[in-house]
Amino acid sequence: MFALTANDFVLTLAGAVLVLGIISFVIGLFTLAFKVSNGEFSEISAQSAKLMSKGLTDDVSDLMGNASSLLASITQMTKTKAGVGMFLIIVAFVFFIVSYYLVSQLL
Repeated sequence: MFALTANDFVLTLAGAVLVLGIISFVIGLFTLAFKVSNGEFSEISAQSAKLMSKGLTDDVSDLMGNASSLLASITQMTKTKAGVGMFLIIVAFVFFIVSYYLVSQLL
């Protein structure tokens, strides 16, 4: 077995929490930077706008209602992805604070 003292265990725990914080921060930034402004969302939005204009010219109110619902869903999905990214960044900062607290208790 390993002979770990209490200080070694706390330092190992602080290192693991720091690594989790870094991973969470990177994933949060990636989610905010790349997932929110996805090209698929813009393509679906453009097609929905064409669909709505077609519904206006052909006087098809059901088609317009469904396209409007689709655009609302896309907007909500974008907000949700941004919220997930911000949550991960906040969790990362909590991990950083916990790691700092663990190390500062040893010194």
